[in-house]
Amino acid sequence: MSAAARPIMADVARLAGVSTMTVSRVLNDHPNVTDATRQRVERAIEQLGYRPNTAARTLAGGRSATIGVVSVETPYYGPASTLFGIELAARAAGLFVNFVVVRNVDEKRMHAAVEHLCSTHVDGIVISAPVRTAFAALGGITVDVPLVVLRGAPSPDLSTVVIEQTHSSRLATRHLLELGHQTVHHVRGSSEWFEGDARFDAWVTELRAHGIEPPPALHGDWTPASGYEAGRTLAADPGVTAIFAANDQMALGVLLALHEAGRRVPEDVSVVGFDDIPESAFFHPPLTTVRQDFEELGRRCVHRLDMLIRGGDRPAAEVIHAPLIQRASTARPRRQLRRH
Repeated sequence: MSAAARPIMADVARLAGVSTMTVSRVLNDHPNVTDATRQRVERAIEQLGYRPNTAARTLAGGRSATIGVVSVETPYYGPASTLFGIELAARAAGLFVNFVVVRNVDEKRMHAAVEHLCSTHVDGIVISAPVRTAFAALGGITVDVPLVVLRGAPSPDLSTVVIEQTHSSRLATRHLLELGHQTVHHVRGSSEWFEGDARFDAWVTELRAHGIEPPPALHGDWTPASGYEAGRTLAADPGVTAIFAANDQMALGVLLALHEAGRRVPEDVSVVGFDDIPESAFFHPPLTTVRQDFEELGRRCVHRLDMLIRGGDRPAAEVIHAPLIQRASTARPRRQLRRH
């Protein structure tokens, strides 16, 4: 049989009527396989003449030195930068990375992605689950390798690594209040994302802690275009002097809308973003924002997974703090400037 026609694990799974994960378990002599299933898989292997690729298993201890990463397809800066951070950290640790990007995520697609990675004999898996559908799709997934969830919701049964959202969002809101603004308006991110809700809830909490009832939030979808539309609404209200946008890209749209309306930043309106994308220091004016260190997120994630692979640690939540970076887009309101 030619190399092009050589059977793969999926062929064995199809003939045996099982999942690729079950085939992997049989090949690795896993105990959680019934005798009947094992015999069915072994017959399929013999019938097809399947030979597993064991080249990656020649390292000491049978490890492949490869980790798998499942990510939701998204064009946004944060998730893409997180994957880059994982790859950098894995390379520094002497590990290879297999990526699977899932579009229109649901439980079936998530399970298929995990099974595919298991069939390639990865030593552990990272699942990036910043959206609710991706996190919900984790239900029912059982794997024989360590698993770390990135940017998902904390869970006592999972190892998770996240960047802290609540304190940093309250800090951004408090910064504007301490400058003397009577209230802070918010352009929120998508409620499908855990981070969108976390930043919104923190904004509400901080305002109420100062005895201020939050004004209605404007809904965005993380894009500059949605920030621009929200900014046009806010710019038309002369009472608006401070805006907290849930990410830098929406803040960019807000800045353009304010400029077109003749509202100066920060003289008339102060603006704070979130993420500290590389371009935010070069906005006009440079943007005050919360810095998310995605490279550090990737490093911590790979470190935690490597610890689990080596048999240490237990499921836990690891939290990375995000500082406020003050630049030229925030200042005291004009009435405060006149007073001082």
